[in-house]
Amino acid sequence: QVQLVESGGGSVQAGGSLRLSCAASERTFSRYFMGWFRQAPGKEREFVAAINRSGGGTYYGDSVKGRFTISRDNVKNTWYLQMNSLKPEDTGVYYCAGEPGGSVYFSTSWRYWGQGTQVTVSS
Repeated sequence: QVQLVESGGGSVQAGGSLRLSCAASERTFSRYFMGWFRQAPGKEREFVAAINRSGGGTYYGDSVKGRFTISRDNVKNTWYLQMNSLKPEDTGVYYCAGEPGGSVYFSTSWRYWGQGTQVTVSS
């Protein structure tokens, strides 16, 4: 059973930083694109960031460009989301995702999901 486990969520004031981690239970994930999505209450799941197999190619949602950075460590089978200059509108449950079968920007493309970790940004 493939598992993705997120960690690092929490509460922070606006302007602060958090780093999320996602660990995969299988080393095969080093061969896949990996990504992050988020979902606020009452809203659809939103694309945040994705990274290619080598880590040399990254993709970001418009609302997080310049503030968030996605990275990966294929030796540790873990990828990360560094979130800086956080805003209250960044609040939501953040999900890591693995192995997109299509466009990385659509949640329906992704095969594997973590359980989610809550991020709360207060003003």
